[in-house]
Amino acid sequence: MSPKHTTKQTENPFTKRREPLGFMLWLGVAGSSVLFTSIFVIFLLRAHKETAHLVALPDMFWLSTLVILFSSITLHEANLAFTNERFLHYRVFLGATLLLGFIFIMLQTGGWMEMVNSGVFSGVNTSEGFIYLLTGLHLLHMMGGVLYLSYLFRKAVKNRSYVDSFVYSVNPPNRLRIKLFTRYWHFTGALWLVVFIFLIVLY
Repeated sequence: MSPKHTTKQTENPFTKRREPLGFMLWLGVAGSSVLFTSIFVIFLLRAHKETAHLVALPDMFWLSTLVILFSSITLHEANLAFTNERFLHYRVFLGATLLLGFIFIMLQTGGWMEMVNSGVFSGVNTSEGFIYLLTGLHLLHMMGGVLYLSYLFRKAVKNRSYVDSFVYSVNPPNRLRIKLFTRYWHFTGALWLVVFIFLIVLY
């Protein structure tokens, strides 16, 4: 073969093959970030045009913030246990994360009910409507995460023996799923912190 045909081609970073699931997650995160940023901007542009009364955020929103922070810690510990083949610890921390996810959803729902019972929902204006929009959209993200986390936990419980757990852990697709889900969960946690701080500052 002629030397002309043996030259090494440089890989174009825009055309190189990417991992499909990772790329889909990146697109989802980017889309959610744009959506919430748009809501923030729209609210800031309209907030000065109305004289809405201040809305006291429910105490359950504060408590749910602590819960979601702890859930990120337990999921991080679950990942470390999975990587180090400590499968019992993996199941325990994964189950703890799932429990904290359910608690977060219940606290958020309780916060909504508290606002409804206090009459915030009656005669909703733009300011109050944005509270429901922001917290509601984030709650949908969390529900999706909890559903998938339930699937991962069921798999972890099913593969209870060390051999089954080891075979499951060395499977590259399984490792990828857990890694990508961890990124998603941390994103939803960071997203809630941004939403919560935004609401505290403006309300």
